Amino acid sequence: MIGVARLIGGLILPCAFLAAEQAYDVLILNGRLIDGTGAPAQVLDVGVRGDRIAAVGNLGRASARLRIDADGLVVAPGFIDIHTHALPGILAWPVAENYIRQGVTTLMEGQDGQSPLPLGPFLDELESKPRAVNLGFFVGHGAVRAAVLGLVSRAPTGAELERMRGLVDRAMREGAFGISTGLLYVPGCYAKTDEIVALAQTVARLGGIYISHIRDEAAGVLDAVREALEVGEKARIPVQITHCKLIGPRVWGRARDIYRAIDQARRRGLDVTVDQYPYTASSTATSVLVPRWAFAGGREAFSKRLDDRLQRQAMLREIEDRLRYDRGGGDLNRVVLANCFSQPEFNGMTLAQALGAAGRLMNLAQAAELILELEQHGGCVAIYHAMAEADVEEILRWPFTMVASDGTVPPSRRGLIHPRSYGTFARVLGYYVRERRLLSLEEAVRKMTALPAMRLGLRDRGLLRSGMIADIVVFDPARIRDRASYADPHRFADGVQHVLVNGQPVLLHGTLTGALPGRVLRGPAYAGGSVSRRLGRPLKASRR
Repeated sequence: MIGVARLIGGLILPCAFLAAEQAYDVLILNGRLIDGTGAPAQVLDVGVRGDRIAAVGNLGRASARLRIDADGLVVAPGFIDIHTHALPGILAWPVAENYIRQGVTTLMEGQDGQSPLPLGPFLDELESKPRAVNLGFFVGHGAVRAAVLGLVSRAPTGAELERMRGLVDRAMREGAFGISTGLLYVPGCYAKTDEIVALAQTVARLGGIYISHIRDEAAGVLDAVREALEVGEKARIPVQITHCKLIGPRVWGRARDIYRAIDQARRRGLDVTVDQYPYTASSTATSVLVPRWAFAGGREAFSKRLDDRLQRQAMLREIEDRLRYDRGGGDLNRVVLANCFSQPEFNGMTLAQALGAAGRLMNLAQAAELILELEQHGGCVAIYHAMAEADVEEILRWPFTMVASDGTVPPSRRGLIHPRSYGTFARVLGYYVRERRLLSLEEAVRKMTALPAMRLGLRDRGLLRSGMIADIVVFDPARIRDRASYADPHRFADGVQHVLVNGQPVLLHGTLTGALPGRVLRGPAYAGGSVSRRLGRPLKASRR
């Protein structure tokens, strides 16, 4: 029985009792309720009316248009994925079935420094396109920089910086939840720390957060983490280090060094959290193997540099180094070419296999040549098996780590992609909770619900409480598991039985309903929204 009560006729009656005779749109009965806070599970019922949770308690005598018996199942808040690349796939596949079948009800976009600009008109149009999940956006620093400076490698002038701040201010007022950076990518990599601080200060004044794909995730990862902390402290803004990982043998085993630095910053009062996908492989364009200076000025400038013998040799040396120590992990079989735009015959091959197919010697020098040639003709998306399982587990255990996929909504179930798009949340619940017992079920759910909701300032999502929005997932804790693999990535997760989004069932008894009730979520500065959220106060760990 919930603790909220009302006084009627001199008697104090629990609200759940008062609600017991009322009618609901949906009643979820007999489930093992995990509310998102990390508190122990309880067997309780949930009553939904309209788009909100109307009551939580013993509601078995109430009537409802739809009754769901959740006996033996877990009832939890819908999962919030704080880092996705859902566009443009969700426009082609609005049901986002790969996420729904994991229990994900909210996706955050605008990551790694890239977002639509201007953001407001885009969000207005998006609201007219029905989808099954909620969508929220960050404004991308890279998009802002490109709009003002193009792809040049230099600091902005004072006037240019003011224009950038104006674009960020506008995006925040149009609904962004904060600013994202992709400091590994062009053009974000050309920004100095003071530029990021200046833009983050604009975001901080409007109640947003700073979410960063940091500058380096390999040998320079600790310096990159410190840069993110510096931005947070100087701008007085909450910081999210996104898809936290350690890439390459030179940094394997140093996960504790990362969160030691973060814990020190938290003790100083900085609000810092991270997110992670639970895999030992990353996935991004092969351009990350090429030095950033090579792309300054755009693709035409890149092609001209390739014609210069000395510059080309310098590029090749850096690519070799990254294959040896960084995402290549020192083994050409660790890099899998997933989607090569100009030479699709390489799709699915490791770098070693691609060299063999091309009749080349199997060494780092030839691999670097092949990468550069592929990049000259549009590049590839690759999967890089260059992380250590022990680091993945260490980061996942940290109390301030959220679960996030860094995945996509594939417009078609074809081609080679990273399995994280289909398996992230189910993998944590099935493998790391049930099989490895790395986390309790309650703690894992907290990392998927209340923690990201607090990080984003979503005050009415992420918890199972009366008055909250009814984003709800019901799953079988004994069956939930990921089925997607690197060889066969387009396989839906098992074990999620029911999903409600904004009070409407989108999955019932494991079957899609066809409902598309998802909403566009807007950030704290939108439409006169409160900007008084106190910044810099660290989120608290779960109740254990």
